[in-house]
Amino acid sequence: MKRTVVVLALAVGLLAGCGVRTNKPYTATGTAPCLASKGFTDVTTAAKKLPFVLSIAENGGLEATSPTGNVVQIAFAADESSAPGTQNQFRRFASARYKLHLADVMRIVKNAVMVWTTTPGADELDTASRCLQP
Repeated sequence: MKRTVVVLALAVGLLAGCGVRTNKPYTATGTAPCLASKGFTDVTTAAKKLPFVLSIAENGGLEATSPTGNVVQIAFAADESSAPGTQNQFRRFASARYKLHLADVMRIVKNAVMVWTTTPGADELDTASRCLQP
């Protein structure tokens, strides 16, 4: 009986730990390798190659092209509470035409602000979100 309780306690402990993410903010350098391994191409974190909002993001910025050709730009704010400010910067510097559908292509996940060229498919968005790393 005791053995069963111990085994169950261990199993519950292991299951509770599955999928637990860190409280550390996501970063461009932590995220880029995962995107590349998932088939994203032209992955860059080089500030000189990135648009303004990405180049000044506290935890870096990155740009990558999904396997379907949809480009994602991700600005990594200092922390989760700073993400809305980064989102406002995207709005401020977006072209008038792009502003029309910005709500459709912009997502915030913790401190990461993602902006896609076109509305991402569920698989694209899921893959990019799962790749976010500290």
